[in-house]
Amino acid sequence: MKIEINDYALSKNFKKLIFNLIKTANKFSKFNQKKIQVAISFVSKEEIKVLNKEHRKIDKETDVLSFPTLNLKPMEKINIKEYKEDFDPETKHLMLGDIIICEDVAKAHAEEYGHSFEREVCYLIVHGFLHLLGYDHMEEEDKKIMRALEEAVLKKYKITRDF
Repeated sequence: MKIEINDYALSKNFKKLIFNLIKTANKFSKFNQKKIQVAISFVSKEEIKVLNKEHRKIDKETDVLSFPTLNLKPMEKINIKEYKEDFDPETKHLMLGDIIICEDVAKAHAEEYGHSFEREVCYLIVHGFLHLLGYDHMEEEDKKIMRALEEAVLKKYKITRDF
């Protein structure tokens, strides 16, 4: 598994935690492919607002955006050979997509919800990764499934509201 993170201010331990969260979400989701690649970027309010407007037609900041490379369905078993063109030629990993997080919005949400910035980022990483795998929360039943997975992954690492 290859995780690219554009924020060098994150500690080595926090980056390792992010790697483990994605590894666990990959496993718990039943997608469970070993050679996957995900890019994670931290951006400003201005940058995420532009992306949100361009891609979702919503003219405001948000905490996280996901840009999947593949059109997956939740819990879908895939034939990896069908995705040859989606492998990075250098790393030989299946490119799943990008997770974009707005640090300022994440900080504001952490304060609003009464937990740490790190806990909020962990939640957003898992949430964004599940979107890359086709999970969504538009319908109530889909939301329950996605939330249960998010909580299971976070619970494994004891990432609670008071983390």
